[in-house]
Amino acid sequence: MLRRVSLVASIALFAFVSSIIAEDAKKEFKAMCPVAKTKAAKEDKSVEYKGAKVYFCCGGCPEAFKKDTAKFAARANMQLVETKQAKEVKCPLSGADLNTATKIKVGDVDVCFCCDKCKAKTEALKGDEQIELVFNDKAFDKGFKVEAKK
Repeated sequence: MLRRVSLVASIALFAFVSSIIAEDAKKEFKAMCPVAKTKAAKEDKSVEYKGAKVYFCCGGCPEAFKKDTAKFAARANMQLVETKQAKEVKCPLSGADLNTATKIKVGDVDVCFCCDKCKAKTEALKGDEQIELVFNDKAFDKGFKVEAKK
């Protein structure tokens, strides 16, 4: 009797774990292509960048990115955060410690600042100007850290 209960419990546990794994596999990859500015980046269209990967929507975008990386750097840096390959560790404007009460969305990414002054400076801008301010290479280097690959 104990063996049957143990067997049934093992089968139930296996089914439960399998359903979780299947659900994770179904989660759609979503990232903004830094070149085309569409939410259609694909995992099989990527280039190495800052020790991580930047994803693109088509075969032409990686070439455009390589040709003029500086032009697309802010959006590529934002994508590194969006895809959780980079993590915010300091205020991107000042390099000071983060105050979570200052969190706002920049593009599709939650960003915190050190103070209301940095937050207000960012909120005064919209769209590409806001993304450029927070994710340009200088700000990215101050405020974000690319996570080591596992």
